[in-house]
Amino acid sequence: MHLTETKIEVRYAETDQMGVVHHSNYVVWFELGRTQLIREIGFNYAEMEKEGILSPVTDIQVSYKYPATYGEAVSVKTWVENYDGIRVTYQYEVLNQEGKLCATGSSTHVCVKKETFRPISMRKNLPKWHEVYETIKQK
Repeated sequence: MHLTETKIEVRYAETDQMGVVHHSNYVVWFELGRTQLIREIGFNYAEMEKEGILSPVTDIQVSYKYPATYGEAVSVKTWVENYDGIRVTYQYEVLNQEGKLCATGSSTHVCVKKETFRPISMRKNLPKWHEVYETIKQK
């Protein structure tokens, strides 16, 4: 399993009137973790998109555990929980600087052709990605 840790300083604009991170920002932080993981394993979303392949979210889950607040640093731990050749499920944990678990989540993605938006097999169309995902997946 490959685990990525992305550090984020909580910005004022990410918080509500109480200084607590607004729930929508966790999904943005998940994306930061996911793209960092993809870079660390040697790939680049932008390059894939130049080839006419997109990777939309088909499902996203977030569970809030403890509030992250303005002025603290958080880390987003990201890994590939499951991969079946078509779908990839990434898992996330957000921890504050004291190590308290603030949120957990997952996002599932498929690759599609840009012009048709029809799902494609990563195994067939992105064989290098497939090979790496087979080796780093959790399950």
